[in-house]
Amino acid sequence: MEELNLNQEVHNQTDNKPVQQNTPNRIRLAVSLFYFGQGIAFASWASRIPDIKYTLNLSDGALGSILLALPLGQLVTMPISGRLVTKYGSKKILTINAPLYVIALSNLGLATAPWHLAVFLFLFGVIGNMCNIAVNTQGSEAEKLFGRPIMTSFHGAWSIAGFTGALVGLLMVNLHIAPYHHFWIITILIWLNIFLNYKYLVPGKGSKSERKPKLFTMPEGSLLQLGIIGFCSMATEGAMFDWSGVYFKEIVKAPTSLVILGYASFMIMMATGRFVGDKIIEKLGRKRTIQISGLIISSGMFLSVFLPYVIPATIGFMLVGIGVSSIVPTVYSVAGKNGKVSPGIAIAMVSSVSYLGFLMGPPLIGYISALSSLQYSYAVIGIFGLLVSFIVGKIRAMV
Repeated sequence: MEELNLNQEVHNQTDNKPVQQNTPNRIRLAVSLFYFGQGIAFASWASRIPDIKYTLNLSDGALGSILLALPLGQLVTMPISGRLVTKYGSKKILTINAPLYVIALSNLGLATAPWHLAVFLFLFGVIGNMCNIAVNTQGSEAEKLFGRPIMTSFHGAWSIAGFTGALVGLLMVNLHIAPYHHFWIITILIWLNIFLNYKYLVPGKGSKSERKPKLFTMPEGSLLQLGIIGFCSMATEGAMFDWSGVYFKEIVKAPTSLVILGYASFMIMMATGRFVGDKIIEKLGRKRTIQISGLIISSGMFLSVFLPYVIPATIGFMLVGIGVSSIVPTVYSVAGKNGKVSPGIAIAMVSSVSYLGFLMGPPLIGYISALSSLQYSYAVIGIFGLLVSFIVGKIRAMV
């Protein structure tokens, strides 16, 4: 195993006191905890959306429009986030923005008018995207220290954080703790996490010699193909996040107590897949793993469409969770090693295209459902898995 020794400096030159060694495993833990911090922050917000909707007396339509402010903030920042990570280094950008991200989270609890929430969500998206590009660049750099795939385990930490954040949110609701105080509890915990782990991040430095790219740079060649693969995967994820409960209620006709089963089975298998995905990639290679993942997504979707009953639909959603688990982490990993563009900019390019899928997937489900039925709209999403398998076969850079 190839491991980079980052511990040449084991004594402080000013006072000769020992300095903690940055072993690759300690770096991996630190990066994982930063992923976890971002995941639990986002899940904390998501868990309190119903309470904030009620407090602000928002209709479903009004809430839907306001929620667009978050991805808008992320998309607006896409063109510059990669450049900043390249110029100043992912460690510096992440260390600065991670504390700000949870401050932006706490501000969401202060909203007393719809426009307040829209502004705070926009800022939450702006800072969140800076963190996203920086932490995925850190993941890509940390992976290089090991000489083997470890990126999916980082995204697994984010998935586990999603469960944790949802459970904490449920506890806060039952304890009648206001969203603002809930968010500050999370903020303090994440600040502690940052303080204990920031020094163990990969000590990458910014690049001053690289030619500055245009502000809006369209990804070309393999990066565009990677972005399309990410688009298909994230569109599937978005459809499962936003519509799985509705699907189980309206199409599967599951009892009220089992409506959550579809979402839970998807999330559990996605998290599980991310913790075992690296081993699978080592054995099969990135290209074959993604090809198989695409087929698994399609199989799971079509199973839930053609057999819309509790047991087969649950199995289908589990297959979809397994299928999407390794795709986006692998896409980011390959982008960070492309050799033509700096990791930060490459990941920003691919992330920009991929994230459009997360934005467009849920509305696409709604539009198709309005024209035909929710059942058929899920069948269309199943085609995305086949598209993933087809496109990845054309990418020479992925092994």
